[in-house]
Amino acid sequence: MKKNSSSQLSTILITSICFLAFFLFGFTDNLKGATLPAMLAELNISYGTGGNIFFGEYLGFLIATLLTGIIADRFGLKSVLVIAGFCLAIGVGGYSTFETASLLSISLFILGLGLGAFELGPNAIIINLHHERKGLYLNLMAVLHGLGSMLAPLFAGWLITLNTSWRVIYRWDLLLIAIFIVAALSLRFPKSDEKSRLDFREMSKVAFKGQMPWFYFAIALYVAAEIGMASWLVTFLQEIRGVSVTASTQALSLFFAMIMIGRLIGGFFVHRIGYLRSILFASLGALICLAIGLYGPNNMAFFLPLTGFFFSIVFPTITAAVSDNHTENINSILGVLYTFAGIGALLGPWLIAWGSSLLGLQTGFAINIILTALLLVSLFILLKGKSDGKSA
Repeated sequence: MKKNSSSQLSTILITSICFLAFFLFGFTDNLKGATLPAMLAELNISYGTGGNIFFGEYLGFLIATLLTGIIADRFGLKSVLVIAGFCLAIGVGGYSTFETASLLSISLFILGLGLGAFELGPNAIIINLHHERKGLYLNLMAVLHGLGSMLAPLFAGWLITLNTSWRVIYRWDLLLIAIFIVAALSLRFPKSDEKSRLDFREMSKVAFKGQMPWFYFAIALYVAAEIGMASWLVTFLQEIRGVSVTASTQALSLFFAMIMIGRLIGGFFVHRIGYLRSILFASLGALICLAIGLYGPNNMAFFLPLTGFFFSIVFPTITAAVSDNHTENINSILGVLYTFAGIGALLGPWLIAWGSSLLGLQTGFAINIILTALLLVSLFILLKGKSDGKSA
């Protein structure tokens, strides 16, 4: 009985550190959208150069998601989380200190390595700990990502109104990162349930069977749209709609609040409706909100942050759907899945940045509509394959 209680306490503590990791993930990643106008103004750089700086973060994210599945299989998930925490600390420290675009991009590259490791580590741990209710727990953990993402622009917007430098805003994040590192080092994590180890030569045979490429395509498109929105919504509202700093950062906060609420509610329904069908309906709702918010009158701009409610369940539910079809090598499979998420994160803000530089911010921001429409197409293909009895 005592051993059982100890095991339950360990599960609670490890689940809590995973939830903290996702809160930190959301908070750190989404300080950049609220501080982007101030950063562009201080450095006197174009949208395209700003996009290139962000490109460094998502290049690091992509590389980390490719490698951390292998690292997790060989050295354990605790090592992934600890390394991630130190990468975040180094990246935030550099980004809040350096002044040239190249050094800022390198700092965000290191930061991206940490975020990419966060993407895989906590998700894999939750799947191992709560296999029977993973859809619920993955969505609840993602709620913490939404909470951190929601608080980041509010925190940044409040400090900006007090004439605080965007660099100082980032330095406050180091305190939260330090707390996470200490907590991660102090806990003992369970060993992976992996039945075998996967290397690069075997990965393509396992990870690209059946309809798996369509799952990768779907998650890349979704992440491109979500990160594109998060990175450029404040700038779009300020420069195209003439919204104030306070109102625009509150709109970004509302976007993430909608993601948080949607995941909190959606986690209880995705099992009943079905993973793919849930994502399809959610993506259609997001597409409608984007179209109204972008092309409707000014008083309909609030539909843009409402997009977050429909976007909310997509990422964790794709993760649950993929893990349902793979009982072995799940860390490596998730590593491939999140590598494609990293590709989406890299391309989304970059496409909007250069689309805005070449065609104007209104047109560049509308790239999110194209990405969401393509997401719908990929989901139709996945559903058709499932109904035809093909393996996912």
